[in-house]
Amino acid sequence: MNEFFQMMLLPFVTCLILTGIHAYLGFHVIERQVIFVDLALAQVAVLGSGVALLLGYPWDSSSGYWLSLIFTIVGAGIFALTRFRKQKVPQEAIIGITYAVSAAMLLIIFSRFGEGDEYVRQSLVGNVLLVSPDEILKITLIYSIVGILHFVWRKKFFLISQNPQEAFRQGLNVRMWDFIFYGLFGLVVTSSVQLVGVLLVFSFLVVPPVCAVLLTDQLRLRLILGWGIGFLASVVGISVSYYGDFPTGAAIVVVFGILILLIAGIKRLC
Repeated sequence: MNEFFQMMLLPFVTCLILTGIHAYLGFHVIERQVIFVDLALAQVAVLGSGVALLLGYPWDSSSGYWLSLIFTIVGAGIFALTRFRKQKVPQEAIIGITYAVSAAMLLIIFSRFGEGDEYVRQSLVGNVLLVSPDEILKITLIYSIVGILHFVWRKKFFLISQNPQEAFRQGLNVRMWDFIFYGLFGLVVTSSVQLVGVLLVFSFLVVPPVCAVLLTDQLRLRLILGWGIGFLASVVGISVSYYGDFPTGAAIVVVFGILILLIAGIKRLC
């Protein structure tokens, strides 16, 4: 048991921190009906890391991180500029195209490296077991700043997410606030992807709020349930990973999938 805590404590703390910010952002994503924006921005962030590799920087270097962040901010700008009062093309289509093109470009880049397959695996599931105290401190600081800004601007963000037509009617600069939202979102995603990969980031963002939406209509209760579901998936996934000798990130993603199936089944029966 002592060995379990020594090995899994930092990964567990990391998952809790990810749950705190991603479960909240996930509610905005669901309200905006842009479920795959996280995957797209995460893929753009990884593309930035791939370009950094081409330029001779290590995969997990600070230069790679900043280049990933720049790419992500550009992606945020694209999503903000494609928001119109009357959407002729669903924004989800733009998000899907961004994801597909970024993934294709990344595969082309990885084909130039002998260890390209390892980079693909790293980008998908990361390695949460190797997280360090310094990295935890870094993401805690970043996510705290993002959380404070979201609290300060919560009325504008929720209005645009829940009722964009009303936001336009009130004269809000929706594109500007969209850019701020996606920029902060991209900052979170860029930091998360470097630690745990695209799939786990997507799961923390989408599964807890989806489960919470299935269970209740109250916003505050949804948030509490989302955090609780993220906590449960982290505990179970990390335990299964340790005792079953499975990849930790993949195990947590599978547990998320099982939880949403169970909750959907319970909701169906009730």
